[in-house]
Amino acid sequence: MPRTRPLLAETARSAALHHLAQHAREDALPLHLRTCQCQTRGCRWHPPHRGCTGPVLLVLARDCGGRRWRLADTCAACAAATPQAAAVPDTLLAHPVAPAAPGRPATGRPGPGERERVREMLTYLAAALPRFGSPTARLLPQQGALRADHHGRARLPSGLLRGMRLGGNAVPWHELTHAGRLRPTASTKTNHTGVTAQLLDSAVFTQAPTRSDRARAARWALHPVPLAIARGVPPAVHLAALALAAHTALRTGSAETGQLTRLTGLPLTQVEDLLDRLVLTRVLDSWHHDVCSEGLRWRLPPRAT
Repeated sequence: MPRTRPLLAETARSAALHHLAQHAREDALPLHLRTCQCQTRGCRWHPPHRGCTGPVLLVLARDCGGRRWRLADTCAACAAATPQAAAVPDTLLAHPVAPAAPGRPATGRPGPGERERVREMLTYLAAALPRFGSPTARLLPQQGALRADHHGRARLPSGLLRGMRLGGNAVPWHELTHAGRLRPTASTKTNHTGVTAQLLDSAVFTQAPTRSDRARAARWALHPVPLAIARGVPPAVHLAALALAAHTALRTGSAETGQLTRLTGLPLTQVEDLLDRLVLTRVLDSWHHDVCSEGLRWRLPPRAT
């Protein structure tokens, strides 16, 4: 067995995720052969729920207080019901990027791919960050990861920081540095044109999509169509709207309550307050608890005619 250098405590988690992502690349099955491994084992990995459904995801879960880790194909329903688990984003796996058709320029319009990429990043950060960190400390690393180059450096313009109410507040940077995710570089902390940040999480350095693909996802995260949020809304409202947009198809959406609390890092009562606020500002038409699915459902306002 080859000898390896001991890991520092602050980098061990990222190194473990990076190591597991390498296994996922090397051992991945074709999509048509992937099935819910939890179901084949009698669904013993989570509390009872209403059965397997949804797409098959690659899910990372930990047991025994983090002493044992499991990487397995799991359906979306079982993944959401499994404690201490998160889907491994496709952006961390080495999928080839399909070239554009000859004679047809690539479009810059955001589409389902951007929504999926942001949803995967939200899911990853839900597992990587402290559970109840501030909304700002969740928006910052998402933009940083989607804008980073292959060295893990991300340029965050001052206009972006102001528009997301992220400027002039050192607390989120302290949160992220302490969590080993993101820190501003010493030479740019006082730069009025923006901030250059260094990603501390090596697991997001190997994202498969091109930089332009990730840049489109970063732009979509600022204006998550089809939800129409105003520029400069508070970070908690922005994060809630982003989580909802990532789970909205056409004019309706749904998600399990536990999933929304993990993605936003907020307790359910605060998530409900934010949904009420989105209804008052006409971002949502309505929302309600779904007794059958034990989740939340929402509807967007009808389109103007």
